[in-house]
Amino acid sequence: MVVKKPTLGELDRISQQYHLELTPDDLASFQSLMSGTLASYSRLDELTEPTLPVKYPRTPGYRPLPHENPYNAWYWKTSIKGAASGILTGKAIAIKDNVCVAGVPMMNGTAVLEGYVPEVDATIVKRILDAGGEIAGKAVCESLCFSGSSFTADTGAVRNPHDESRTAGGSSSGSAALVAGGVVDMAIGGDQGGSIRIPASWCGIVGLKPTYGLVPYTGIFPIELTLDHTGPMARTVQDVALLLEAIAGADGLDPRQYNVQTAPYTASLTGEANNIRVGIVKEGFGILGLSEADVDEIVMEAAYRLEKVGCKVSEISIPMHRDGLHIWTPIATEGATMLMVKGNSMGTNWKGHYTTSLLDVYARGWQSRADDLSETTKLVLLAGQYMQDKYHGRYYAKAQNLGRLLKNTYDAALQECDVLVMPTLPLKATKLPASDASREERIARALEMLPNTAPFDVTGHPALSINAGMSAGLPVGMMLVGRYWDETTVLRVAHAFEQLN
Repeated sequence: MVVKKPTLGELDRISQQYHLELTPDDLASFQSLMSGTLASYSRLDELTEPTLPVKYPRTPGYRPLPHENPYNAWYWKTSIKGAASGILTGKAIAIKDNVCVAGVPMMNGTAVLEGYVPEVDATIVKRILDAGGEIAGKAVCESLCFSGSSFTADTGAVRNPHDESRTAGGSSSGSAALVAGGVVDMAIGGDQGGSIRIPASWCGIVGLKPTYGLVPYTGIFPIELTLDHTGPMARTVQDVALLLEAIAGADGLDPRQYNVQTAPYTASLTGEANNIRVGIVKEGFGILGLSEADVDEIVMEAAYRLEKVGCKVSEISIPMHRDGLHIWTPIATEGATMLMVKGNSMGTNWKGHYTTSLLDVYARGWQSRADDLSETTKLVLLAGQYMQDKYHGRYYAKAQNLGRLLKNTYDAALQECDVLVMPTLPLKATKLPASDASREERIARALEMLPNTAPFDVTGHPALSINAGMSAGLPVGMMLVGRYWDETTVLRVAHAFEQLN
């Protein structure tokens, strides 16, 4: 590739964008001065950048036909076998389709990326294969992962195995449906506002958003660097802990990771939780206009049932929890606009592995087909760019500062308790919107469920959803939140609760 020198017209446009008053002579001078800068860019084209390893042979697989695609949850089917032995031997795993798997198409739920085939394996893909797991395919995810429901993917709605007229939850919609439907043993999900825990709750499985940075995000399509999490989903706590053991730990390539602390997670699953202090967070219940009475009742009863496995259960108040969603919103809205849209999925100002091919394909895709972006993405980029233009990032900055205060508030509560409990979601799985539903209805169904999940993406605490019970044939999730790097306690309590059932 030859880096072309900008024309005077292009420089004039840029100068106006940055409120510079430059004469034609000024522009010509700067055009000439750029020669040295552009020489470095040209040299980069002559150098070979480092890439991520691809260790195991594979074939691309295929796009499944409707009769072999239960719940419309597969984007792509394949079979990639890993090491001959390891802790994941015999386990079939679905990979969320925002994760790079070399040689296997990746769409991230949006037509603007369709046709892209990564040449690299994300770190977690390599680790799964090294642990003896089999990658069974790519699970559908919501369009650019920006929906808590399951109807925004350009491959069509993912259906809930418990009631196929209802949402499976998002954005890890296909991952949850395939696990809940017994199609695979485990799955990888991603979580920036609740996207592991939301579908886990509505599909009745176990989903863990690990501590921020515990699992490397290298080779995964980001939304916002300070919110990005990836983690395990399965039908049992044992399998979630097992998959976490395989994928956790620093990889030296992800700047989200700092002072990472891992543990033998399966060893903590003893079936009891003696003397663990559980705090039921009052503000996670009774959310006006959203909480359903049966959901609150089932989770409250489930929380007190933890006394049967040795927990000490009490109710606590964390008033700032109700502001967590308001703190999350500017970070997600402006951060996603700057990184996921204007930054063409990678952005700048972070020292990590850049998947350059993904950046290239996605940039060309969304800029030439912006009208094909989902309604939720359009809302985010319009609001995010407006707030940047009008208020210059002030509210994003304030939200990040308040995020530290929110973290400290939860940390203080976690000195009094070992685990916090609340409903994962305030309501049961909603009906999939009709094809002619209004934009307003579709966006409401895509974003309404976030009040309890989104705050912990801001603060980074580990948070797990487990099925607390059923109501009207639909699962109700209970969320357990722990201290940084203390997945062992969260998993121990979840496993003990699971044994009661």
